Amino acid sequence: MARTAANNNLKTRASHNGAKRDDIKINGYHKKEEKNGPGTCVASRQNRENSQNSFEQAPMFVAVMTYLGYGIVTLFGYLRDFLRAVGLEKCHVAQEREEQKDFVPLYQDFENFYTRNLYMRVRDNWNRPICSLPGPVFDLMERVSDDYNWTFRLTGRTIHDVINVGSYNYLGFAENNVDFLKTVAETTCQYGVGVCSTRQEMGNLSIHQELEELVAKFVGVESSMTFGMGFATNSMNIPALVGKGCLILSDELNHTSLILGARLSGATIRVFKHNNMHSLEKMLREAVCSGQPRTHRPWKKILIMVEGIYSMEGSLVRLPEIIALKKKYKAYLYLDEAHSIGAVGPSGRGVTELFDVNPADVDVMMGTFTKSFGASGGYIAGKKELVDYLRAHSHSAVYASAMSPPVTEQIIRAMKCLMGKDGSTEGMRRVRQLAENTVYFRTRLKEMGFIIYGNDYSPVVPILLYMPGKVVAFAREMLERKIGVVVVGFPATPITEARARFCLSAAHTRAMLDQVLHHLNEVGDRLCLKFSRRRVSPQTALCAETDFESDN
Repeated sequence: MARTAANNNLKTRASHNGAKRDDIKINGYHKKEEKNGPGTCVASRQNRENSQNSFEQAPMFVAVMTYLGYGIVTLFGYLRDFLRAVGLEKCHVAQEREEQKDFVPLYQDFENFYTRNLYMRVRDNWNRPICSLPGPVFDLMERVSDDYNWTFRLTGRTIHDVINVGSYNYLGFAENNVDFLKTVAETTCQYGVGVCSTRQEMGNLSIHQELEELVAKFVGVESSMTFGMGFATNSMNIPALVGKGCLILSDELNHTSLILGARLSGATIRVFKHNNMHSLEKMLREAVCSGQPRTHRPWKKILIMVEGIYSMEGSLVRLPEIIALKKKYKAYLYLDEAHSIGAVGPSGRGVTELFDVNPADVDVMMGTFTKSFGASGGYIAGKKELVDYLRAHSHSAVYASAMSPPVTEQIIRAMKCLMGKDGSTEGMRRVRQLAENTVYFRTRLKEMGFIIYGNDYSPVVPILLYMPGKVVAFAREMLERKIGVVVVGFPATPITEARARFCLSAAHTRAMLDQVLHHLNEVGDRLCLKFSRRRVSPQTALCAETDFESDN
């Protein structure tokens, strides 16, 4: 319903240009194109920026088979637990010492059931040892298990030139080019590798201040501060902003770091449906009208927490509508741009640039350097009063060690490249290349018949696999074809929505993507993974891709 209302509003606004429109249906959604109108480019850009997030439902038999698969695995898990209990099967799991059998157990047996009987079956698909730069391709150390994934041993063989479609290297700045890393090497020689102190004590270097000024200019706000760890940027700063007597309205698909920060704050947490403006407005209206439970006093603060790009779904936040609700109900907005900063927007400045909204309308802008910038750490940006407050009250700012100097210089180097301050257009080229790779890859997957989630311009591309057995088979088949993928299942996703998550990069060449797509097509047919009931004709998809490239 909210999506329909947004589409109606978009049609009403765009119709004022007086331009003729053609209605082209792509993958079940309508794309509006203007012809012979003065607002052709503007409207086309608005359509692109406001394109729908796709969440196609699988056929009923897929859900039934998924539940059946988990049911069978669970039954065999209980059988194996029985065999372990009677001594017919060796138990590899951690156990309580015999001397402490009367103590309260440290290891809850039932809580470890999933890890013991399900995760161990597929453990070989995670934590694979990489022995090269994790760029668009990498080398992998081969390992085998002789005890059904309880332990591994290296064979001494290296698998070379595996195409990496799992890392968050969106702009390709995770690189070892000597010319590009010259300033990083110079900074290491000047400052060393570590600081060994907090920013408030003896760890506040000039390059830290330079980076913070640069971040503020890049995102278009007054001030910013940086932190050495992206996860802690959320989990340690949210408790400094809200506490008891405050209300947090959190999207149901928010990252664990946001959830942890909200829980540590002591504030009341209410969860609204993903990107559902009706659900959010209902909670805002109730919060304003009813106030706190029992006392009905007004909430001290109401904080809306959302992400720019949701890391498991690949969907984009509906930022303009959330800002409108935030202003209407006098709430605050916390925007996590971990995956969107650098990855979307004409110049890589994130969802605020993509949706053409004023960054000042976002009260707290958070982002990380671990993805698009090929480094580590995170930042909080906003008004100067906000940043000055966090410098004194944030646990991460007061107690954590300052960011490593070479890491700081790597971020400065990448950000200057994006802003064109290095005297080149390499940054803009990478942003455009990422956008083209994303559109091409998603369009081809839809042609093949895979169910993929998210926005058409999100570099995070989840392919739904659903069944636990197919998740394992998919990862192993792709590795045999020298394609490194990330597969994700329960509890990181709903139990019926296991998936493979592809992350595209500007460093991927068209030949690499074609090779990945070729093997995906083969594996999809072999494992029967093409569940989509929508189809995109190659001609229509080519038109969409050509329109996108011409806008650039």
